[in-house]
Amino acid sequence: MKRLISLMAATVLATSLALTGCGSSSSKEENASTDSSKPIKLSITWWGSQSRHDYTKKILDLYTSKNPNITFETTPAGWGGYFDKLSALAAGDTMPDIMQMDYAYIATYSKNNMLADLSEFVNDKTLDMSAVDPNLMDTGKVNDKLAGAVISSSTLALTYNPEVFNKAGLQAPTPEWKWSDFEKDMITIKEKTGNYGIDKLEDMNYFPYWARQYGKTLYSADGTKLGYDDDKIFVDYVKMLQRLQDAKAMPTPDEWTQISAKGKEAEPVVTGTGGATFDWSNYAVIVSKANPNLKLVTPPYGEDGTKALWNKPAMFFSVAQSSEHKKEAAKFISWLINDEEANKIMMAERGVPASSKVRDALKPSLSPQQNDMFDFTDLAVKHSTKADPPEPQGVAEVRKVMTDCINAALYKKSTPEDAAKQFRQKANDILARNAGK
Repeated sequence: MKRLISLMAATVLATSLALTGCGSSSSKEENASTDSSKPIKLSITWWGSQSRHDYTKKILDLYTSKNPNITFETTPAGWGGYFDKLSALAAGDTMPDIMQMDYAYIATYSKNNMLADLSEFVNDKTLDMSAVDPNLMDTGKVNDKLAGAVISSSTLALTYNPEVFNKAGLQAPTPEWKWSDFEKDMITIKEKTGNYGIDKLEDMNYFPYWARQYGKTLYSADGTKLGYDDDKIFVDYVKMLQRLQDAKAMPTPDEWTQISAKGKEAEPVVTGTGGATFDWSNYAVIVSKANPNLKLVTPPYGEDGTKALWNKPAMFFSVAQSSEHKKEAAKFISWLINDEEANKIMMAERGVPASSKVRDALKPSLSPQQNDMFDFTDLAVKHSTKADPPEPQGVAEVRKVMTDCINAALYKKSTPEDAAKQFRQKANDILARNAGK
């Protein structure tokens, strides 16, 4: 990841200079004629597995059957190297009309004027986002420009094993659960059953949620430093982890390394040797063959009940600023988001559909685990607030620093206070360096 981000940053800089010198992107016709009789070929690229490539081709063929003047030039790819290739296309001013875009990269591409602002197409109804939660739609905005149309989402969830909770004599967790309830129940599971209460909590996906309950974000809006000033936020989080580990209600970092190496289907919550895990809302779907009985609930609240959940974009589709067919590209993306037939081919493989209408239409065809995931998305929307800005450059380094600092505290090689201080200093240095400051 660090290599990709460094390469992309260098390429983006070169691209920006090239575009400034020749002005080719701005000189192209922004919206070619949308006359339905005029043949138009849209170039499109995406990452994914072979199964994604196969069904996406079916979707594109379906669109052409409904819009005979539109054909597609496709460039599917795997995740590895996808953004290397996209950076090379950007440098050569040959970006495809439509591209699948990730949350970690959308800000970089948008800030270098490579992605079209789709707001005008939302305003003129070409791009219909009316069935998409506004908080989720806004994740595609960079500097008030809609750089990407979100097509699917995933949400942080607590997945729990009802059988383990029952053995411990506990009620199932609810959306009103607080962190104090969570900690008490995880320790009770260990005491009553001998099993772990929670699988893991040191991952970077969870601390941002913890910080949000204080009304803070992990990163500042400009991505040059951490987004919170009071280190007590970090200290309190680490102290909770220490209490859980001291009670043996949570694996040590070394124990978790051994557990996770066996794959998700061997994790304690799945095998019945653990009560719960924090992961994304599709976790129960992924492990459903190993255990079809896992349930989802929203993560615990802070003691004051502040909403901290956010609906995370799984991916976007963006349009190149250099495209001569922006309006037709936006029209296709709108169809992909909202068309029931297209989404029945996709069957939520790219994540939970962003459109609430599509989710309702797909529910009769879903497995029980997929249905739970869809229902959870609707519940999560009610408990969500505005999502954090896209992750800044340097985030891979920051993730490692956080893990190292937390692990040092868990092994009592440092205090929570020292861990918080070290994390702040190192994280701010990394973020400032990657922002060129």
